[in-house]
Amino acid sequence: MYDISLTHQSLPSEEYIRLLGIAMCVFSSNNGFIIENVIHTDASQSWRDLIDKESGQLKPAIAATITKVAGDDIQKKFSDIVVRRNRIIHGFRITSKAGEQILGTKDRKTQEQFEISEDYLREFIRANDELSQMLECYRQSITWADVD
Repeated sequence: MYDISLTHQSLPSEEYIRLLGIAMCVFSSNNGFIIENVIHTDASQSWRDLIDKESGQLKPAIAATITKVAGDDIQKKFSDIVVRRNRIIHGFRITSKAGEQILGTKDRKTQEQFEISEDYLREFIRANDELSQMLECYRQSITWADVD
């Protein structure tokens, strides 16, 4: 059981909080892995500059490096994950249709509201795992000779 003495606010289930924590950790890891691969591809890129950018602002650096070498699959996957991560981070607390405390959010384009369910979090974690594997394959395939 988690330590509920940290707050008097109602909390989601322990499993939901666990998945939420994993989701944030795997995203953070991939954000750093993207930056590592950008720098590996173009050593003139600055880690200090890239690490201070919001994830969505990494797109030009990714396009100029990873996408230029390997096509746009990694860029597309990362962009999709960033959108989903934003829905989690900018979510709001709700009581779900099942009566549980969770996060809710809305689609920015359609304005449709939806629940960030445990399944949503699991799919987000799986998508990050796929991105991590793509980045690892990219890192193993690139050599300095492949870069301009």
